[in-house]
Amino acid sequence: MVKPNKSIAGDESVKSFIAHLEGEKGASVHTRGGYIADIGQFAAALWGGEAEPPFAWPGVTDRQARAFFAALAKDGVSAASIRRKIAALRTFYRFLQRRMAVLDNPFAFIHGPRTPRRLPKVLSAEECKAFLEQPAKLMESGEINEFQCLRDTALFEVLYSTGCRISEVMGLKWDEIDMAGGKLIVTGKGGKSRLVIVGKYARGALAAFRDRFGEGDGHIFRTHRGAVLSPRDAERIMKKYLASAGLPPDVTPHKLRHSFATQLIDAGVDVRNVQEMLGHASLSTTQIYTHVSLEHLKDSMALFHPRG
Repeated sequence: MVKPNKSIAGDESVKSFIAHLEGEKGASVHTRGGYIADIGQFAAALWGGEAEPPFAWPGVTDRQARAFFAALAKDGVSAASIRRKIAALRTFYRFLQRRMAVLDNPFAFIHGPRTPRRLPKVLSAEECKAFLEQPAKLMESGEINEFQCLRDTALFEVLYSTGCRISEVMGLKWDEIDMAGGKLIVTGKGGKSRLVIVGKYARGALAAFRDRFGEGDGHIFRTHRGAVLSPRDAERIMKKYLASAGLPPDVTPHKLRHSFATQLIDAGVDVRNVQEMLGHASLSTTQIYTHVSLEHLKDSMALFHPRG
């Protein structure tokens, strides 16, 4: 597979586009880096990996664009990656069109290969309950101390109660949670903020942790010495409790989010309300959980219905 052009970030058109993503779209460093890599790979395919800017963006044709993606498919690049690269380059050219830097968008009518719908794996309510009981059990057996037990219980109760992304929770501070009202404002993708509800079990776990160990420097999820936990720390901690509960080791904090959404829809919550709680920009992203619920229903019918 062609490696991205090394000089792409120095191209004035690309620099303007990345500044637009950061300033007007609130794109993360990771997202901006992905755009640079995808644009750089296309530039390398057309002009070579050592070519220097400025690049001749107005001269790119539909045929060249299609040939690039055909070559990626031949090299075995996944359908999902190809679709992402098409979207990145189409967005880049739309930006150039608005700036009157190009007349046509060679990616406007290119559609990537279809990707099979993969339903997210979720835990049942009973499995979530078993998982959340593990910190107390491991403290009783002497495998973890009280600080770890109360902190970890609070962490996973908050994730399961709110459906938040792990990145939205790890840096939380005590003064950001309305404990009495059970509310919390988190900042999600694209710097967008939303209100989430913190359930009574999560509030109880947070209160137990705070009452016993105080607020420290203000960060909730920290080590005993005060260092803030990272999402990777949370995944590592989670694996210990999954093993203890006899649950699959590949379950991640994000699958608690999937479980939260699926269980709400199973309970009859409107999909648009779930969309708002998850912070999804598109309803179609949330609707995948209705398919997960349907699969659960089909399994139950097959198992329990006399003519299932």
